[in-house]
Amino acid sequence: MERSAAPSPAPNSAPQALSPAIRGRWLARLAPHTPPARGLAFAAVYVIWGSTYLGIRVGVSTIPPLLLAGARFFIAGAVLLTWSRLGGARPPTHVEWRRAAVSGVTMLAGGSGLVTLAETHVPSNLAALMIAGVPAYVALVEWWRPGGARPGRRVLAGVLIGSLGMLLLVRPGRAELGSGHWYGVCALVLAGGCWALGSTYTRYRQQYPNAAVAGAQQMLAGGGVLLLLGIGRGELAQLDLDRVSAESLLAFGYLTVFGSMIAFSAFNWLASRVSPAELATTAYVNPVVALVLGWVVLGEALQPISLAGAALIVAAVVAMLAPRRGVSVAGRAQR
Repeated sequence: MERSAAPSPAPNSAPQALSPAIRGRWLARLAPHTPPARGLAFAAVYVIWGSTYLGIRVGVSTIPPLLLAGARFFIAGAVLLTWSRLGGARPPTHVEWRRAAVSGVTMLAGGSGLVTLAETHVPSNLAALMIAGVPAYVALVEWWRPGGARPGRRVLAGVLIGSLGMLLLVRPGRAELGSGHWYGVCALVLAGGCWALGSTYTRYRQQYPNAAVAGAQQMLAGGGVLLLLGIGRGELAQLDLDRVSAESLLAFGYLTVFGSMIAFSAFNWLASRVSPAELATTAYVNPVVALVLGWVVLGEALQPISLAGAALIVAAVVAMLAPRRGVSVAGRAQR
C-alpha cells in the first residue's frame, strides 16, 4: 500500500548515510531548497500515491494480486538499494536488515499486499477511503502498546467519526457489495491494522539512517514475502502472459517506477524538510485524488450516503492530524 502508506514520517527518515560531498552533489541537482522543488515533491506524493489505487485496480484485472504487489516492491527495492550503494551508502548491518524485514513484511506484505488483494473484490475508491482511516488505527496502536499514552479527546472523537464513516461505506444492503466484496472489506480492515503496527514498530526501532536504503530494504523484504505467498497461493500457475492486458502492464510499470520509487523518494525527501503537520496532509488528499480518478477513469460512483461516509472519514482524519493551538512543530515531531 502507498502509502500510501504512514501519515507522519519516521523520526530517523533524514538522509544521513551518504558522504556529504556525494549527498551535496545529488541534492544540488535536485535543487532541494527551492520552493518549486517542494511543490513538485508534494504534487508527486499527492497525485501519484492517490493514483496508485487506480493503478492497482487496473493491474489486478489480468495479473494475480500478490505477484503484482510482490514484483512491484521487489524490483523497486532492488533498484533503489543498488542506486544507493553505488552512490556510496554503506552496507546495512544484520540488525538493520532484521528491523527492516519486520517493517517491510508488516507494512508492505501485510498492509499494501492486502490492499492489492482487496481490490480484486472492491472498487478503488472504497479501498482508498477505508485506508484513509489508518491514522485512527495508529492512534489505537499507540495507546495499546506498552508504555503508550491514551489519545486525547479530539483523537478519540476522530476515531469514532471515522468508524461511523466506514460503516456508512460498507453498510449492510449496499447494492454494489456482493458476498465476494466482504472479503475485500475484511482485507482492507486488516491492511489498516498491519500498516499501523508496522509504522509504530518503525517509529521506535532505529532503521538504517538513510531513508532510501531503509525503504529499499523494506521493499525487498515485503516484496519477497509477497512473491512467496503468491507462489504458495497458486498465482504463478494462474499467470497467463498471453492474457495480460497492455493496461495491466502499464499499471504495473507505473506502480513500480512512480508509486514505489519516485513518490516514495519524494515522501522521504519531504520528511526531512517539512513539518509533520504539512506531511500529514497526504492522509486526506490521497483519498480525494483516488475518488476523482476512480470516477473519471473507471466510472466508479458513490451513492449520496456513501459520499457522506467519505466526508466523515476525511473530516475525522483532518481532526486527528490538524495542529493544535499552542503546540510547536518541534512538539509534534514525535507523535
